[in-house]
Amino acid sequence: MRISMKISSMPEAESTRSMKPKSLMKTVVSFLMLLCQSVTLGAAVEKPMNVLLLISDDLNSWLLENPERYTGKVIAPNLKALAASGVNFKYAYCAAPVCSPSRTAFFSGVAPWKSGIYNNAQTINKSEALNQEAVLSLAGLFKKGGYSTFGYGKITHGWDQKEHWDEHIGHKRDPAPPGAPLAKLAGGEQDWGPIHLAEENMNDTTGADKTIAVLKKQHDKPFFLAYGLFHAHMPWYVPQKYFDMYPMDQIVLPELKEGDLDDLPPLAKAVSDGPGSFADKVIKAGKHREAVQAYLATTTYVDTQIGRVLDALEKSPYKDNTIVVFLTDHGLHLGEKIHWQKTTLWEEGTHTLLMFRAPGGTQAGGVSERFVSLMDIYPTLAELCKLKPPAYLDGRSLVHLLKDPKAPWQSTAITGLCDKSKTDLAYISIRHELGRYTRYGADQEEFYDTTKDPHEWTNQIDNPTYAATVKTLRALVPGSAVTAKPLPTALTAERREKKKKKKE
Repeated sequence: MRISMKISSMPEAESTRSMKPKSLMKTVVSFLMLLCQSVTLGAAVEKPMNVLLLISDDLNSWLLENPERYTGKVIAPNLKALAASGVNFKYAYCAAPVCSPSRTAFFSGVAPWKSGIYNNAQTINKSEALNQEAVLSLAGLFKKGGYSTFGYGKITHGWDQKEHWDEHIGHKRDPAPPGAPLAKLAGGEQDWGPIHLAEENMNDTTGADKTIAVLKKQHDKPFFLAYGLFHAHMPWYVPQKYFDMYPMDQIVLPELKEGDLDDLPPLAKAVSDGPGSFADKVIKAGKHREAVQAYLATTTYVDTQIGRVLDALEKSPYKDNTIVVFLTDHGLHLGEKIHWQKTTLWEEGTHTLLMFRAPGGTQAGGVSERFVSLMDIYPTLAELCKLKPPAYLDGRSLVHLLKDPKAPWQSTAITGLCDKSKTDLAYISIRHELGRYTRYGADQEEFYDTTKDPHEWTNQIDNPTYAATVKTLRALVPGSAVTAKPLPTALTAERREKKKKKKE
């Protein structure tokens, strides 16, 4: 910073001739101190911002204490404190309610309805929209901008551009405890119970350790640091102490409605899984309360690891110039609409957590009720860090909502999905102040007036009262003619048959 100022330009310079030497010296020293403070402040403002990106898998929005979502106790002091320290977006939504397409979308900036990637079973390298030279990962943007880039744990899933990381160590699942399945309902990942490992040996814990180590180092360049947890993905294996925090007699179950699928179009019913599904099995076996306890225990384990990382940031020299973003890749069902886990276009599957804390850009206690998308993260971080983003990005910068959470905003909360095995139709949904509208293929639809029906229990698509509203929302989602067709499934015939038999 260059500063040019003559002492003689000080006000009343002429009168200083008559001042005593000591008084004159004090005046000059005070002026120089103020000048130095001004230079220091200017340098601090110009200091590049670091980014700490925190991601949790399958963690729904129960911890926000919204009675329309969940009324039970959720122990998550660190995430609640983070939400209160910056801007908490109460209505944030994923671009796809499944791990791979959601992460691919927000990390690339290319929406599913342009890439054709709507579900986990599709081959990403066959997407023409994603495999263009102009497409740059979020890590790549920062690498190109002169940042050091570090990634630990589950950040992306299937699409990455690994060359953009200075150091990247992916996630691993913890081994199943002896005697698994512990819940005795199904094999594979649909299980829960106390883990046999010491907490410090769990993979998400060691991922936090690696992230903390970066925060303890001295850096000569700004950094982009990402830490992703595999939890709260199933199986829910965490230490017993987290289960003990949730006594079984205090567990509150999510609200369910009998006959909830009766007013759905056929394709929506197929998304549910419905009778005979794992959700149906959990409820009929009397293990619903036990499963919710395990999910809550896992949530608190996630909160503990995030808390360790945030504490390390607070103790580091980077706390005043590091943007913190926390998000979840999609929502999660725990029995609602007779469904378990994700992969639906209802509130439970699409609603995510999104929190921003940006030094100088947010104020503590900010709450935004605007309907935003995880697609908006990429352009927001680019603007906050003064990096030029690619022109193709599908999201919009949230910076003016960070400054004023109540500022005007048109919903960007659009989500896409397709069936895992039969990928001939793209399903598109929008969450908006007016409600939720969903189109399955070309001619099957849903509409919920979420102002009166937050649980989305009554499909009002044929109610003439809402005809104008439905017309408005139809116009806000990508039309069938421009929506990318889902890429073919990568599931083999053998795997499809195995999946079919498992359902039966």
